[in-house]
Amino acid sequence: MFKVVVGHSNDPDSLNAIAEVIQQCTRSLAGVVPQAGVLFTAIDFDCQLILQEIQIAFPGIQLIGSTTNGEISSILEFQQDSLTLMLFASDSVEMRAGVGLNASKDPIRAAEQAIEQAKANSTIPPKLCLTFPESLTSSGVLILEGIKQSLGEEIPIVGGMAADDYTFEQTYQFFQDRVLSDAVPVLLFWGELLVSHGIASGWTPISPPSCVTKVQGNVVYEIGERRALDFYQYYLGAEGFTANYAIHALAVKEDSDRFYMRAPNSYDPKSGSVTFFADIPEQAIVQITDACREDILAASEASLKEALARYPGNKPSAAFLVSCAARRRILGTLTRREYQLVKTHLSEELPCCGFYAYGEIAPLASHTQAKFHNKTFVTLLMGDR
Repeated sequence: MFKVVVGHSNDPDSLNAIAEVIQQCTRSLAGVVPQAGVLFTAIDFDCQLILQEIQIAFPGIQLIGSTTNGEISSILEFQQDSLTLMLFASDSVEMRAGVGLNASKDPIRAAEQAIEQAKANSTIPPKLCLTFPESLTSSGVLILEGIKQSLGEEIPIVGGMAADDYTFEQTYQFFQDRVLSDAVPVLLFWGELLVSHGIASGWTPISPPSCVTKVQGNVVYEIGERRALDFYQYYLGAEGFTANYAIHALAVKEDSDRFYMRAPNSYDPKSGSVTFFADIPEQAIVQITDACREDILAASEASLKEALARYPGNKPSAAFLVSCAARRRILGTLTRREYQLVKTHLSEELPCCGFYAYGEIAPLASHTQAKFHNKTFVTLLMGDR
């Protein structure tokens, strides 16, 4: 048995909101005791109060989560300024949480600490890792690298970076009854768990492939024989780039068919560098991309279809969704259509939960390493044998 339930409230009062969510979850659990959960809240809630109430309602629950740039569920669909909770109960799947601290000082070590804590006393590899790390003080790419080094690169890792409603001031991560910053919470699953995932962005390459020849972390100085800014302007024109540079992400090629996205954050006319929201490897093959709102929306549906096609069982027990804050910013009032397109392919009773993140984590394909993404919609399906 692998039972998943969801609660979701948009009541602005923290105590009222979590009381409503707990009531919804308790009703759906129908007497079953949950072992673990994930919580997503808007930045303005009293998160400490919310965590305390969850621990009172479900003592000893293995809980992680984060603040967001928007919340998603099968109850209220897309919302802003809300909180949503997904709970897991099972007699065939084991779940344990861990956390690493001080990610800004040593992101790889913080990730390793989180995995070590969650894996304590376990002798077999887990089936899945969920994680919602700090996004503003550390490198998501390095955090992910630390998780992969600790877990092994074949374990599926899915999640998203904590957000704060596009203020870029401070995000919070949740672990048990603690509200943290600069942290890496993880939730590991063992046992009779079936999973599949899908990813899609909606962005299409529009320039020839070129090689990143000079880069420092997330700051790209040269692509091919041109400064990074000159490379962009060569294909888009000076006005076309400066007016819409946030749209024209780089596709970082993994092979001839697959790529992950890197979103530009700013540029420096003096040095000719372009700064991105996440690191790009030196010698990476990249292409400038473009997208329209229709393509971005269609990607959420494509992500879900890919996950359904890969699902190894008869029927999943739950869907977990992560979309990018940049997608929400571009889509504006159309954002709610992302989930509406997804739900047309799912049964009405299937529990769904998710959030808008400052970066997404998922493998590019089945049986491949997890990658750090921008501007991407991730679907994870879960169930048991």
